[in-house]
Amino acid sequence: MPQLAPHIDSVPASGIRAIHEIAIQLDGVIMLAVGEPDRDTAPHIAAAAKNAWDAGETHYTANAGIQPLRDAITAKLARDNDLHVQTEQVWVTVGATQALHQAMVLTLAAGDEVLVPDPGYTTFTMNARMIDANPVPYSLLPEHGFLPDLDQLETLVSDRTRVLIVNSPSNPLGVVFPRETLQALLDFAERHDLWIISDEVYEAFHYGADHVSIASLGGSERILSVFSLSKTYAMTGVRVGYLVTPPGFTDTMRTVQEAAISCVASPDQLAAVAAIEGPQDAVAEASRHYRTNYEAAVGVLDGLGIPHHVPHGAFYLWIDVSHASGGDVAGWAQRFLLQQRVAVAPGSAFGRSGEGWIRVCLAASKDDIVHGLGRLPRR
Repeated sequence: MPQLAPHIDSVPASGIRAIHEIAIQLDGVIMLAVGEPDRDTAPHIAAAAKNAWDAGETHYTANAGIQPLRDAITAKLARDNDLHVQTEQVWVTVGATQALHQAMVLTLAAGDEVLVPDPGYTTFTMNARMIDANPVPYSLLPEHGFLPDLDQLETLVSDRTRVLIVNSPSNPLGVVFPRETLQALLDFAERHDLWIISDEVYEAFHYGADHVSIASLGGSERILSVFSLSKTYAMTGVRVGYLVTPPGFTDTMRTVQEAAISCVASPDQLAAVAAIEGPQDAVAEASRHYRTNYEAAVGVLDGLGIPHHVPHGAFYLWIDVSHASGGDVAGWAQRFLLQQRVAVAPGSAFGRSGEGWIRVCLAASKDDIVHGLGRLPRR
């Protein structure tokens, strides 16, 4: 029997999905593990997709996406992100997942190294391994406010380092990097001539801290920015994201898009136009809902004496359960699921620095959050 490429065995499985796959086989589970908004897609967005199907808008589009969507994204980037780009720098992708993979394929060769946040989104490491590159974790620790330690980053750079991944607002931490931190990371990348891949999927949700796109600070020739409509507009199953490249990538991107996906589904793209250009009331309501859930969660955790990080973005809560997890939070999370019927994401799924922590998704009902967290063991 033929053998798979040897580096495929090095791709780590998702510790989040491990919990999710068990949870969906059980009855009566409170689902707090997966980052799925509990909001419905706004009616005007769903109507745009339906109208597209009804009108027969089911054919190929340009590799980069339909012009109305690229124009809408370009205007949105200027208005909301202070990113002033040409339309040809905007490429519509199958969610941010494909945008992230595309960015890494463009910048990494086999054996190259990429600096990834730890704790950080699992796909950063998975994608690197998928293309036979080496993820090198940089720590985000509570003693540093879960911000990057520039001194540590300097020790991690080698002659194989090609890319720095920046994720703000952060999944799983909910940290929003201040402007000065982003500037320091940009300066670091310029010193070492690195690409930056900026994951900004949770840009719409920030509380008491401004979201800053790192590409708005300069260095556009080395930054690839990843965005998504999934979380902002409760469109996770619609699968529309976009990648913003440096100038001059048109011919290259046309080729890699054709090889990877050809193009995103036409009805999905028309739904995305409606999302970006239409009313934003549902986004504001979702943000209020997530913050209300956070306040309810804090009340429960404080009552149990369980510490947590105070998030300023995204819709997650990073909770310290080291008093109960015994140095194996992944095993503890499985037992907690089986015994208490509450699904939470083990912090170790996001890197070594996540040991002893769990990530809870606040994009759920208030009752589920209160009842689910209420089953955590008192400290």
